[in-house]
Amino acid sequence: MKKTLLAIALVFSATTLFAQQTTYPVNGSFDTRPGMFAFTNATIVVNSSQTLPNATLLVKGQFIQAVGSGLSVPKGYVIIDLKGKFIYPSLIDAFSSYGLPETTVQPRGSRQSVFISTKKGAYGWNEAIRPETYVKNIFSADSKKADELRKAGFGSVNVISRDGIARGISAAVTLNESTDNNLFLKDQTAANYSFNKGTSANDYPTSLMGSIALLRQTYYDSQWYSRQKDEYNISLEEFAKQQTIPQFFEVDGWANILRADKIGKEFGKQYIIKSNGEEYQRINEVKATGASLIIPLTFPKAYDVEDPAEARNITLAQMKAWEMAPANAAALEKAGIRFALTAFGLEHSRDFWTNIRLAIENGLTEKQALQSVTEIPAAILGISDKVGSLEKGKIANFLISSDNLFKNGNIIFENWVQGKRFIVNKIDVADLRGIYNLNIDGINPLTLKITGASGGSVAAIERTGIDSVKTTAAFTRNGDWVSISFNLKKSPEGNIRLSGYLTTSSPLLIKGEAAMPDGLSGKFSATYKEAAKETPKKEEPKTSLAMGPLIYPFGAFGNAAIPKQENVLIKNATVWTNEKEGILENADVWLENGKIKAVGKNLAAGNARIIDATGKHVTAGIIDEHSHIAGSGGINEGAQSVSAEVRIADIINSEDVNIYRQLAGGVTTSHILHGSANPIGGQSQLIKLRWGKAPEELKFAGADGFIKFALGENVKQSNFGSGARFPVTRMGVEQTFVDEFTRAKEYEKATAVKGNNVRRDLELDAIVEILKNKRFITCHSYVQSEINMLIHVADSLGFKINTFTHILEGYKVADKMKAHGIAGSTFSDWWAYKNEVAEAIPYNGKIMHNVGITTAFNSDDAEMARHLNQEAGKAVLYGNVPEEDAWKFVTLNPAKMLHIADKVGSLKAGKDADVVIWSADPLSIYAKAEKTFVDGVPYWDIDKDAQLIKSQQTEKARLIQKMLDSKTSGSSTQRPLGNAPRLYNCETLEDYSAELNESEHVH
Repeated sequence: MKKTLLAIALVFSATTLFAQQTTYPVNGSFDTRPGMFAFTNATIVVNSSQTLPNATLLVKGQFIQAVGSGLSVPKGYVIIDLKGKFIYPSLIDAFSSYGLPETTVQPRGSRQSVFISTKKGAYGWNEAIRPETYVKNIFSADSKKADELRKAGFGSVNVISRDGIARGISAAVTLNESTDNNLFLKDQTAANYSFNKGTSANDYPTSLMGSIALLRQTYYDSQWYSRQKDEYNISLEEFAKQQTIPQFFEVDGWANILRADKIGKEFGKQYIIKSNGEEYQRINEVKATGASLIIPLTFPKAYDVEDPAEARNITLAQMKAWEMAPANAAALEKAGIRFALTAFGLEHSRDFWTNIRLAIENGLTEKQALQSVTEIPAAILGISDKVGSLEKGKIANFLISSDNLFKNGNIIFENWVQGKRFIVNKIDVADLRGIYNLNIDGINPLTLKITGASGGSVAAIERTGIDSVKTTAAFTRNGDWVSISFNLKKSPEGNIRLSGYLTTSSPLLIKGEAAMPDGLSGKFSATYKEAAKETPKKEEPKTSLAMGPLIYPFGAFGNAAIPKQENVLIKNATVWTNEKEGILENADVWLENGKIKAVGKNLAAGNARIIDATGKHVTAGIIDEHSHIAGSGGINEGAQSVSAEVRIADIINSEDVNIYRQLAGGVTTSHILHGSANPIGGQSQLIKLRWGKAPEELKFAGADGFIKFALGENVKQSNFGSGARFPVTRMGVEQTFVDEFTRAKEYEKATAVKGNNVRRDLELDAIVEILKNKRFITCHSYVQSEINMLIHVADSLGFKINTFTHILEGYKVADKMKAHGIAGSTFSDWWAYKNEVAEAIPYNGKIMHNVGITTAFNSDDAEMARHLNQEAGKAVLYGNVPEEDAWKFVTLNPAKMLHIADKVGSLKAGKDADVVIWSADPLSIYAKAEKTFVDGVPYWDIDKDAQLIKSQQTEKARLIQKMLDSKTSGSSTQRPLGNAPRLYNCETLEDYSAELNESEHVH
């Protein structure tokens, strides 16, 4: 009877799609009657908070008419008895590219530079800004992909064009089979953004900070556009229109969640953020954004670590991510962060259930899991009135399953979409499990044993007698059809393939065709003999090792607990004050509440921790005036000759291991500079090396703003680039400066006129700050003639140069630098590594110092910064600079250059407690930094470092064993390829978007 009813249901459901009025003509018979179905006696999960036992669901056409217990079935409804079955709302994926054409990013290589869009039409200048893209205009249903998603339980998806930084409008559609017109739930669900410029042919942006700047500028351009009448710009007009609807932002990694949120806060937006599942690494910071998230279930595979040599390639971070990623959803739930789950990024849609169950095993509750694939995505897409739960008036998108949806072994039988039935697994199939007499033409009688779940999923073959054999068989079932393949080894040799169907169910009889190893064919029959005796498997307790601790940063040398500020009294040390007191013998330094409380002899400090520094030296922390550590997504934005709009502040990478390594060299403050790819580069960021803190917490509060300028070979692209970008000569470099400051003065003047509708220009804002002495120039420089040129340009246009960095020919222009109050931050003894440093000398620092210039030594190199104390010592070696003065080259003098000498650079009461304890004279090559305090926090301790190394070796061994166990249990693995961080320097060029695309392709 049930089979009959379901057959009727199939016939009726075919008409439901056309129960509503349609503009499409019909060629043939046209039945407008809606299908009417009553699903009775089911356990109906209305939503995550309401489950109805023994309930009824009434469906008419596309819509739910009623749901409840004790409902009477109206006349005319086809009754489908689902006793023992479950009904759930169909799932919703809030992030999908379903139904869109694939986009192909053309390799940029050494092609001709593209500065403005080549797209035909009245669009914006940069192709990465494409808000004019509407998914509703380019969507076309994909029956194959729809079938895959329906089999995974999805009934609707939000379709997003993943191309560009401003990506346009997404749309929510169902996964029904119909004309595209009938699939739309909402044609405008959200405006979409990312940091990936996608297929844009424009050179700009090349970096993450460039992507951020371009999006910020677009927001300001949109505001200006709405107030002007001179220009027609489709892109800006569409961008402005989209500000009143939900805003989605796709990012990779928790740090980019924070970056996106910062943009949102600047423009009054609360983004809904699609991330990559790493939020557990900084859950508090992610929660503080207030953002709702869309998170994937793409968990890293275990690494194949059987070969110890290959195992060395993978980092602690990679290992811990493999272990901890499945617990990400649980961490978000525990933190109270609203999130939806997406199948996007999975190799196969079928992996969705495997991974969501793994997330549940790792602490995600089933209630939250259901919310995250139904109610929450419906809410953030604005389609809760249509889908997401089973209520009267909503669209009939629902699943019929054998059990609790999240239970291992549950079977999704049917997925109804817009009232149309799609069979995933046959709902009423015979239980084939048992022992059969198997007869095949030309072969002695055999025994077939069918066991397993779902009415039979595993088969074995046995033959008794002289040629006895036992073998497993490949067994596939599709409803009443079965296929069986096995090899008897002999009599006959080779594979025997059976294909047949269930002809009677009482008794069970399977008949069909047999394909023999010799190519001949015959008949077979399998007659039920008796029930198979299956030995129940004992549920053994899981032996997986406990999950390791979360560490900050999430990688090598991270700590489970970030070091705390201490009150410390360092006693009996040789103290290099960098003040008028000079070097004090047998003196004390008292650190309290992050400040230096006192410096002197025989100090008493109450309950402060006492450190006996007898025989040791204590100094202020080293300050690196020129560094490129702690950046991400590119250190150069070199696509244009001026990139003053970009900010290193936007891309600080708190996870960079070089922070820890440089703490080990006594560095406490670093000036992170843009590279030297263009004459006017980006805005720099001063940071303190607070290892384990989040990016914003590294920033040196209250510090003046600086900006990177550059001269020489790099900016005119002598050694890289296509040569198409202006400037390509030193004359052009000079003209770049003249043009930019001329424009900035005109801009400043225009903005000062009340009522002027002046477009805010982030690039010119930075230049105006220079003119107003609110931002200060650090200029990469080498050759005397160019240094003279910039000094002359500055004089003629009324701005000041704060520091010439590198300045290897500073000894030639020291008098002019002195007259203009320009500082010099140089290398100790670099020369002859490229043409423009051919005349560098190691006495450069001494000569500038003797003339009276504030002189410093910088690193410009992640490794060199670990021994800047030795670089300072070279000033004594090459120029016999007094030791105290030489030490100031890496402490007090860079502090003066950076306008922070009132806070750091010397040991004086009231200054920040940035202090280093050295094992010996800090200028000695034998000196080691034993402890490094930043704001009174001991971020580096040589003894604790040894303990940390040992504990992390133990942790890696544990994780390796866990991966080996995982492989033994049958889990898939990946080859252990390394993930070495990029080391930036002045000349480093990067295509951030291309690397994002490549990373996505690899994974």
